[in-house]
Amino acid sequence: MNSSRRQFLARTAAGAAVLAGGTFTTTSAHALVKPTKITALTNVTVIDVATGRRDHRQTVLISGERIIGVGRIPVPRGAVELDLTGKYVIPGLADMHVHSLGDEHVSPPLYLANGLTTVREMAGTNPTLYDWRDRIAAGALLGPRMVVASNIIDGDPTLWDPNLIKVIVAGDAAAARAAVRQVKAEGADFVKVYSRLSREAWLAVIDEARKVGLTVHGHGPDEVTSKEVSNAGQRSIEHIHSLGLAVSTREAEVRRMLLAIKVSTGDYNSWFRQLHPIEWIAANTYSPARAADVFGTLRRNRTRVTPTLTMHNVLDQIDYTQLDPNLAKYMSEESIGTYDYVIQNLYGGNRSAEEISHQKQMWAWRQRFVRELFAHDVPIMAGTDTGTPYSVPGFALHDELEHLVGAGATPRQALYAATVEPAKFLGMSADLGSVEPRKIADLVVLDADPLTDIRNSRKIHTVVTRGRVISPAQRRRMLADVETAVKQPPTAATIAAGGCCGSKPTH
Repeated sequence: MNSSRRQFLARTAAGAAVLAGGTFTTTSAHALVKPTKITALTNVTVIDVATGRRDHRQTVLISGERIIGVGRIPVPRGAVELDLTGKYVIPGLADMHVHSLGDEHVSPPLYLANGLTTVREMAGTNPTLYDWRDRIAAGALLGPRMVVASNIIDGDPTLWDPNLIKVIVAGDAAAARAAVRQVKAEGADFVKVYSRLSREAWLAVIDEARKVGLTVHGHGPDEVTSKEVSNAGQRSIEHIHSLGLAVSTREAEVRRMLLAIKVSTGDYNSWFRQLHPIEWIAANTYSPARAADVFGTLRRNRTRVTPTLTMHNVLDQIDYTQLDPNLAKYMSEESIGTYDYVIQNLYGGNRSAEEISHQKQMWAWRQRFVRELFAHDVPIMAGTDTGTPYSVPGFALHDELEHLVGAGATPRQALYAATVEPAKFLGMSADLGSVEPRKIADLVVLDADPLTDIRNSRKIHTVVTRGRVISPAQRRRMLADVETAVKQPPTAATIAAGGCCGSKPTH
């Protein structure tokens, strides 16, 4: 191609796509290709999270919702150019374990303002979540891509009070299969399983989900070992509770103790308190040989682990943690009250000095545990359990990234857990997880290099979600609007705080 022809192509939208190796979307399979306005992010450093490579002085061209060019390429005539000299571009972030708070004016904008362009909602207990998901996908609501769980499927008795949280109780295989068919009909993206499912019911969930085309994510049930969870095809294991028991030299003993726990319906506090001494034994009998075996199984099966260190940090150290006062303005009085109630009534009351000491030491153990997961190349996803005490939507993911690095991950590994790995897990690697032509333009522009210091992930300048640019001024307005929204009375569509590990009674 001669230079004059190349210059002509570079000045046109269609030509820019040709030079970049990109494409343009059309409204139908037979529609004519029509140029659309291009946005050019210029003079940026593009970070390849998969390799840690930094490409300096790059231009990122965006048309519609797609990236159509990346490199040292010309800016097409008529493009909107954003000179971002000195800035760093990473893929949009994902929080892979959330329980959203508030109404649509709270969690969705908080996620986006913090660079989260994808979230995995881990309990579809409120139909509002499906509504948000569908409206965001249709472009009718500004928010991150949402992948939404089913209602929690738990055993009988369930740990949750059904008057507080909608839980599907499956006491046997028949009920478990019916539950899977129900949540499929309700529009769930995947099945969420919980701790007290019996082995029989859990196996039925796995089988029925496969038949109806759903995947299974969630807790490792008390009656099932971590290797069995992985080998049977459960796609993810949330939190560290069950995994910690699987790598103890006294696994058989701690598992008998676990199965001996007796709870009544809705008695989450009792289960949690009885779990503590079992976890303590397991933590102090960690077996490198068993870890190599269990973690090797997870690695080979690509069973993802979402450690949710943000949640564990608070619940292991409830006497030493609190809501960040700088973020309280983004939380409603009701949500803050719920957090306080949960801490006081589900986790904080009637504990001995020894129990408080052990809990605090468990936090250090969980950090070492996550370090071992990374060392064994277990696929890790960043998730916060937002909705449990003191987590604030969006902001919590940056806490999680810092916790992962504090546990021993490199900044690149932490970012990988919030970008590349979620894209793989969701089967969206062709669209998400990197800054490349043909990918969806989900991007975060940072003022400083996150590979140098993971805390720089908080230094957000601009967010791009499906090609829509949220400028610094727009981002500030979004945050200000959330401050206003949380002062309004709750509506019927408001989602209460509580997450999967705590809930407040209504009176």
